[in-house]
Amino acid sequence: MAQLTMIQAITEALDIALERDENTLIFGEDVGKNGGVFRATDGLQEKHGEDRVFDTPLAESGIGGLAIGLALEKFRPIPEVQFFGFVFEVMDSIVAQMARTRYRLGNTRNMPITIRSPFGGGVHTPELHSDNLEGLMAQTPGIKVVIPSNPYDAKGLLLAAIEDNDPVVYLEHMKLYRSFRDEVPEGYYTIPLGKANIVTEGTDVTIVTYGYMVREAIKTAETLAAEGISVEVIDLRTVSPIDIETIVASVEKTGRLVVVQEAQRQAGVGVTVMAEIAERAILTLKAPIGRVAAPDTVFPFGLAEADWLPNAEDIAVKVRETVNFD
Repeated sequence: MAQLTMIQAITEALDIALERDENTLIFGEDVGKNGGVFRATDGLQEKHGEDRVFDTPLAESGIGGLAIGLALEKFRPIPEVQFFGFVFEVMDSIVAQMARTRYRLGNTRNMPITIRSPFGGGVHTPELHSDNLEGLMAQTPGIKVVIPSNPYDAKGLLLAAIEDNDPVVYLEHMKLYRSFRDEVPEGYYTIPLGKANIVTEGTDVTIVTYGYMVREAIKTAETLAAEGISVEVIDLRTVSPIDIETIVASVEKTGRLVVVQEAQRQAGVGVTVMAEIAERAILTLKAPIGRVAAPDTVFPFGLAEADWLPNAEDIAVKVRETVNFD
């Protein structure tokens, strides 16, 4: 089995999608000859042609409108927003059009669009290139939001997203692109959207997280195992819809929950998990729900990222506090 980085797994998934369905199209800023700013589409235009992998003007709103028109004509578009901090330029297309089209047209049309975009901190990008805006998308009914944490998931989730008949926002954490390799099967496979993954099993406390923070949570679990604390780590994989059933089952087993996100404390996904557990499983809790998140400020410049972003030690402090609550 090949050892691939996450960006290589994404390229492989896109290549397979283009092979399997001639109505699949990839477009965005520099995705053609240049292969994208992170080389996710490297070589795909040469292999599949300029009619199926092509560049657009530097205009995210136009990219969104083009995706909608193509989807209505029974194509399966995969537009790329070059950095997710610029999603505001295409918000009307995503939130007001893509998300509503199936309902608006009485379930007579699909909207099989997969919007790919890099995001996430720790790589010292300029302003508006790293922002964690997944909470905005996750609060929009009609859109699925997928965030892989490793190469294996990245390939299987992307193929599932592309085949989905509703719009999917597929977010790729930049720090995960080339930071490690993982075994990735050759050829086609999918991972179901909306299904979380129990990364490590434990009995004392449940950590729920996603994206790059899965790596930090695994480090925390390894550190705390040496202290005699057994941590169960759940990778959401899809942050909308959230697999609440898996989380509830875990919390009923451990009796404790810590929610971890790279985004600011007020920014969405973690709050939803906490609210759902408060409604469904509060009587099983042995301690208040813990939360680890970034501060409620704008995303900082690169020099301050290390102080601003949550890390494994921040998570360990909160887990110890939760486990030792009396």
